[in-house]
Amino acid sequence: MPECDAVIDLSHFNQNPDFVQARAAGILGVFHKSTQGTSFFDPTYLAHRDAARAAGLLWGAYHFGTGADGVEQAEFFLRQVQPGPDVLLALDFEANPQGPSMTLDQARAFVTQVQGVMGRYPGLYGGGYLKQLLGASHDPVLAKCWLWLAQYGPTAIVPPNWETWTMWQCTNGLAGLNPQPVPGVGRCDRDKFNGTPDELETFWNPAAGGSPT
Repeated sequence: MPECDAVIDLSHFNQNPDFVQARAAGILGVFHKSTQGTSFFDPTYLAHRDAARAAGLLWGAYHFGTGADGVEQAEFFLRQVQPGPDVLLALDFEANPQGPSMTLDQARAFVTQVQGVMGRYPGLYGGGYLKQLLGASHDPVLAKCWLWLAQYGPTAIVPPNWETWTMWQCTNGLAGLNPQPVPGVGRCDRDKFNGTPDELETFWNPAAGGSPT
């Protein structure tokens, strides 16, 4: 199956991105950190969103999960992002270096709440922490989320809970698969999509005929 290396994911750590340059270099979509826990809202989210959209890029928002109540985190995320149907959503499920980490139960509560409000499940971003907690088990709730795999090795190793990955964060710009700076952005997380550029656009925006569930 064809893959396209056309998505980047950013946060407030990525200062002053030039999305026009990134778009000209072949980037099609941007995921951006929006929230963490129940109180942190990325201070660059809105400005970066507006600039990326003005450059013609697809826009997505992700929430960094913590050990707080999963439903409350989902409500905070949706309240801050105010997503329309063209905003792709994801839960960043990894170990929290600053405090309690999100549990599988809290992740299930989060994605179920998002689905209840939006009518579609968010993506689930995860790597070693997700694989450690899930093991070889099947989780019927989390399996409804499309998988955003974080892995910098040469091959994508998908947890048994999913048949395949939808997006694969394969480099942070320094390590991983073909690390290179992105014009206008510099070294950052880059993500492959498991499909063609046209399929990426359809997947991203359900209003255009896709269904990211």
